[in-house]
Amino acid sequence: ESKKKKTEPQSFFLLIILCCLYGMYICFVMYTKFCSLFYLDINECETIQQACQGEMKCFNHNGGYLCLPRSASVITAPESSSQSEPSVPVESNEAFNPCPVGYRAQGDTCVDIDECELDTHDCQPSQECINTVGTYTCQCPDGYSKIGIECVDIDECRYRYCQHRCVNVPGSFSCECEPGFQLAGNNRSCVDANECEMGAPCQQRCYNSFGTFLCRCDQGYDLGPDGYSCNDIDECSYSSFLCQFQCVNEPGRFSCVCPEGYELVGTRLCQDVNECETGVHQCGEGQVCVNIHGGHKCVSSNRCQEPYIQVPENRCACPVVKPECRDLPFSIVHRYMSITSERSVPSDVFQIQATSVYPGSYNSFRIRSGDENEEFYIRQINNISAMLVLARAVTGPKEYVLDLEMVSVNPLMNYQTSSVLRLSIYVGPHAF
Repeated sequence: ESKKKKTEPQSFFLLIILCCLYGMYICFVMYTKFCSLFYLDINECETIQQACQGEMKCFNHNGGYLCLPRSASVITAPESSSQSEPSVPVESNEAFNPCPVGYRAQGDTCVDIDECELDTHDCQPSQECINTVGTYTCQCPDGYSKIGIECVDIDECRYRYCQHRCVNVPGSFSCECEPGFQLAGNNRSCVDANECEMGAPCQQRCYNSFGTFLCRCDQGYDLGPDGYSCNDIDECSYSSFLCQFQCVNEPGRFSCVCPEGYELVGTRLCQDVNECETGVHQCGEGQVCVNIHGGHKCVSSNRCQEPYIQVPENRCACPVVKPECRDLPFSIVHRYMSITSERSVPSDVFQIQATSVYPGSYNSFRIRSGDENEEFYIRQINNISAMLVLARAVTGPKEYVLDLEMVSVNPLMNYQTSSVLRLSIYVGPHAF
C-alpha cells in the first residue's frame, strides 16, 4: 500500500502533464489505464438500476460509466506488451463514436449505417425495414396502418369502395355484386350480366333483363314450375272440336288425322275420297264403281232380274207379253247414293221426278219396299215429283235398298201403270 500511495501522486501529476500535451482523448485513455493499475473498478452498468434512460446504452469504464446511443461503436483499447506490473483483469471498454447517431466512422468521414441490412432494427416481423439517412423506418404492408409499433388491418369496406357488397380480407378487400350483376373492369362497379349469353338454364327461349332474366317457351309449350323447363301442352285434351275426326298430340303442336277412305282438307276437316274418280278402285269388267262415304262399291252393270230385261238408259223393263209382268211395275231404274251418319232429321234425302207425263194422268208416289222400320217417308211435291225424307237419325255403316214407286192413273183412258226407282242408300260410318 505504501508503494501504491507513493506512486499515485507522481503518476497523477504525470497524467495531467500528458493531458495538456496530447489532448483530452489521450487523457481519457491514459486515465483509464492509470486507474486500472491501482484501483479495482466498479461496474456501474450492473450495480445501478436503469443507469441510462431512453434509447441510451450504458458503457462501463474504469472509475465510471457513460450513457451513449445504442448505435455507438465500441473500440477496445489493446493491452501494452511491455507491461511488467501485474494488473487486475477488467472487461473490455467501449470508446466513443466520433460520428452522429446512425453513422459510423470510415477514415476521415462518417457514412450512413444501413440498419436494415445489418438487422439492427427493431421492426416487427410483419413490417418492412426502410433505411433512411442516419436512421430507418418501419413500414407496414399495403392494406395495413401503423398504430404504435403494430400493423393493423385497414377495413376498406368502411369507405364504401364497392357499389354493391364489400368483403374485407387481411390487407385488402374484394367487391361482390348482387345476383344478376357482374364486376366491371374497375373491380368495384357492378354492371348487368347477360345470363342468356352466359348459359342461363332456359330450356327454350331466354330474355335478358336488368339484373335478371326470363325464360319463355315456344308455342305449344307451358313454362314449368321451376321457371326454366318447358312442358308440352296437350291441346287435344282441351277440346274435342279441334279435329273433325281425331286429334293427335305432338311435341309443341297437334295434328288432325282422318279415317281410312277420307283425306284431310286444310288442318282439321275430313273429306271422303272418291275412289271411283281417282281410279284406285278394284272394280272389274261388267261392274260399275259406286262411291260411298269412306269407300266404294262395285255393282253389276246389269242388275235386271227375270222377268225384267235390260233396255237402253240402263233401265229394266218387264214386257207386257209376259204374263208374270201383269202385277209388276213396268220398269225399274237403279240409283245409288250415300249419306252421313247422325244426320239431322227430318232431312230431305232424294227427289223423285217423273220422266214421262201423259195428259190427264195423275201421279202418286210411295215407298213400295225396303222401309220395314219406317225410317223414311215420301212427301209429294206436285203431280210429277216427290221427296224422300229421312224420318229418324241413322248410324252407319248401313245400307238401305228402297223401291220408290210412282203410280200413274189416266181415268180418261182407263189406264194405270207404275214404275219403280230402286234406290240403294249407303250410310257412312261417320258424321262427315
